[in-house]
Amino acid sequence: MALKDRITEDMKAAMRAREPERLSAIRMLLAAIKQREVDERVQADDALVLSTVEKLIKQRRDAIAQFEAGGRADLVAKETAELNVLSAYLPQQLSEAEVAAAIDAAIAETGAFGPAAMGKLMAVLKPRLAGRADMGQVSALVRKRLQG
Repeated sequence: MALKDRITEDMKAAMRAREPERLSAIRMLLAAIKQREVDERVQADDALVLSTVEKLIKQRRDAIAQFEAGGRADLVAKETAELNVLSAYLPQQLSEAEVAAAIDAAIAETGAFGPAAMGKLMAVLKPRLAGRADMGQVSALVRKRLQG
């Protein structure tokens, strides 16, 4: 089953179960997917859906940090609930050791050396790790490896 179809089925299940918070988060996700389909004039495949989910998760994390700094516990709870719903659509996340192994393999494959090779290395890693690792953390690990 395609990921978009699974999300649609989950929306129907949330409606039947009368779960307004979950339903709201799923509707927001489907609206974002539909918007990308219209903007890019494409039919959403799993890769597009995953990138949309990742983008929304990043937005939720940023919002949570800002709301915590502002002392808005009510909004932190709302964003955290949405983050939990969205996280369910990501594939199994890689461990830090698996990410480190992928970075080592990419360095060996490209011969990357020094901070100037960061972009080249990230271009190789992004398609391999997209959806399976937080790219911000991957970037930090790559930077650390290239400097050391």
